[in-house]
Amino acid sequence: MRTFLTIIFALVCVALTVIVLAQQGKDAGLGTVGGMGDTYWGKNKSRSMEGNLVKITKLLAVLFILLAVILNLGF
Repeated sequence: MRTFLTIIFALVCVALTVIVLAQQGKDAGLGTVGGMGDTYWGKNKSRSMEGNLVKITKLLAVLFILLAVILNLGF
């Protein structure tokens, strides 16, 4: 069981790294000064690919922490 959890943990680590590197930065640049942040894409980010990446990142981060705790406890 421990070997299986260790393999899953390694896969989650790699996936989390790839997903984080695939995301864009949070700096909006000068576009927000002129009101460009209120565009259609700015309001509907949760439905876009970027929004999906954020959700997947949160899920993988929670899974990473849970697996790290479980493996540390010795199960």
